[in-house]
Amino acid sequence: MTVPQASTGAPAARNLASPALLASVFIIATSGLVYQLVSATLASYVLGDSVAQFSFVIGLYLFAMGIGSYLSKLLERDLLVRFVEIELGLALAGGLSAPILFRIYAVYGAFRVALYLLVTLIGTLVGLEIPLLLRLLKFNLDLKDLVARVLTVDYIGALVASVLFPSLFLPKLGIHQTSLFFGGLNAVVAFIGTFLFPLPDATKLRLRVTSGVVVGALAFVGFWLGNIVKSSETIYFGSPIVFVAQSPYQRIVMTKNTRQTRLFLNGNLQFSSDDEYRYHEALVHPVVAAYGREPKRVLVLGGGDGLAVRELLKYPSIERIDLVDLDAAMTDLFKNHELGKELNGGSLSDGRVRIHNEDAFRFLDESDELAYDVAIVDFPDPGNYAVGKLYTDAFYELLRGRLGVRGVAVVQATSPGFARKSYWSIVSTIEAGGFVTQPYHVYVPSFGEWGFVLAGGPGLTRPENVLVDEATLKFLDHEVLAESFRFPKDIARIDGPINRLNDQKLVPLYTSEWGDWAR
Repeated sequence: MTVPQASTGAPAARNLASPALLASVFIIATSGLVYQLVSATLASYVLGDSVAQFSFVIGLYLFAMGIGSYLSKLLERDLLVRFVEIELGLALAGGLSAPILFRIYAVYGAFRVALYLLVTLIGTLVGLEIPLLLRLLKFNLDLKDLVARVLTVDYIGALVASVLFPSLFLPKLGIHQTSLFFGGLNAVVAFIGTFLFPLPDATKLRLRVTSGVVVGALAFVGFWLGNIVKSSETIYFGSPIVFVAQSPYQRIVMTKNTRQTRLFLNGNLQFSSDDEYRYHEALVHPVVAAYGREPKRVLVLGGGDGLAVRELLKYPSIERIDLVDLDAAMTDLFKNHELGKELNGGSLSDGRVRIHNEDAFRFLDESDELAYDVAIVDFPDPGNYAVGKLYTDAFYELLRGRLGVRGVAVVQATSPGFARKSYWSIVSTIEAGGFVTQPYHVYVPSFGEWGFVLAGGPGLTRPENVLVDEATLKFLDHEVLAESFRFPKDIARIDGPINRLNDQKLVPLYTSEWGDWAR
């Protein structure tokens, strides 16, 4: 088929062709960027270091678009048919990208290969589309007007995708449903394309039936998506899933079997009920002991699961606990869900606890609260730059200003065994923020050797005993406490870079060290 000149073909179809094809440009641009964001988001969940993953995915996608644009010159006949076929291919590749990538990661493990192949395929198909649309529209518009309209609509579509993906599609639809939804939009564009210019009846029927089949396939996957994702996640997490949610910040999964309950954020284990008491007793009670008296005002940064708060509430002297956790989905889960309340003893419903769902950096910088006696810093490990800023000297300077003269803080600081240099980098950074430090570590079976850092003023010393009855604790006693401050030679202090806000050396160091163990 040769695309008809403006003087031929059905007048109604010809009059609608330009607006319809320009609308197609908008959908193509929006869906193309959404597929990039879906792939990069999944990659950051799975591989960590979101900056690196987004950078690489976007770069590979744009390169693949260049390949597609170059290959478009090879298409000389039946341009509308080729456009519809490419759109249908994009509907399948892009629409199924999230379920395919997650299934491959959970079951087969060859995630990187699948990611790069899919991004290249999707980018190539999108790169083919725009040149074809320009050639289809050239009969109805002059070149200057044509290029201006197509590029304007293309850029607007990209803007819409970049704004709505994090604010609407990801939190409301979820990553899998978002890719399927935009795959369906691409299939609809393909179907509408068969009405724009005259086509032989057999060709028209074939393309419309194929469009219906693609929509049906996407709808089928969408219908069974819950079972598909649950099956994949059950295989990956190794236990039945009892809770799952996608917040604007992370994917929250809780699993439970006959022996243990576990929490995962973006696929990374946060705790197991088998041994979380070791971690949280070691996190909370040494810092209170280092303060030297029972505290009244306590600040908890992170720790939205309420497990650290549970330990704090063993001190009757505490009058107020400010819990600052960015993700309301986390605090809601552990305040209102029966399983969450069972784990933390309903700590987040205690009248002394005030929950602030906001950025910890901003809270420290802007809050007008009085000084705290004790601060507990329980953030996830610095696997990306958004979290890495909470491990900078600037952050610790703000924290120092929020503590009273005798105030003491504790920072969870990753594993000195698996990430030795990262651990001591955190210690050096805390010291650069104006603190005297007392590093210590304990063994948590789910994680291995795990590190913490006490941080206080010049008079800070190692605590010798906890201030609660040791009979109320499952793990910590004065002997374990004393031993925790001794570092064997293989994890003893080494030089580590100071992590600064404008030069976050910790994030690539951390991902490199943990990546070495993963390999």
